[in-house]
Amino acid sequence: MASAAFEEIVEDFEFLDDWEDRYRMVIELGRAMEPLPDALKVPATKVDGCASQVWLHPQIEGGVLRFEGESDAMIVNGLIAVLRKLYDGVPPSEVTAIDARAELGRLGLNDHLSAQRSNGLRAMIERLQGFAHASSP
Repeated sequence: MASAAFEEIVEDFEFLDDWEDRYRMVIELGRAMEPLPDALKVPATKVDGCASQVWLHPQIEGGVLRFEGESDAMIVNGLIAVLRKLYDGVPPSEVTAIDARAELGRLGLNDHLSAQRSNGLRAMIERLQGFAHASSP
């Protein structure tokens, strides 16, 4: 059920045996993202439950979910980039059907994130799925 862009990450991760290499790849994905405009770093876009500062700005464009995001932590920026690959461009009704935990488990992320990072990731997923659910026809 994951997007083609997410499937590309899964394929790339299959070639990386070492978690450190996967960790670096996640960070590089985050570095490749455009920064979130400061005007969007407001309380309404801030994600509670994250150890670091995290902002997500989801919207529906052309009937699909699009979102921008940023964090002050490199690894979290990378996790936002991974979530963009998972959800960006997906119709809102399908976003809520994606089992993010299972999909991210294919990357080995569930096993290698601290409890705080896992809680933050869960909060980001809940924010995106809640937005998509509220935006579904």
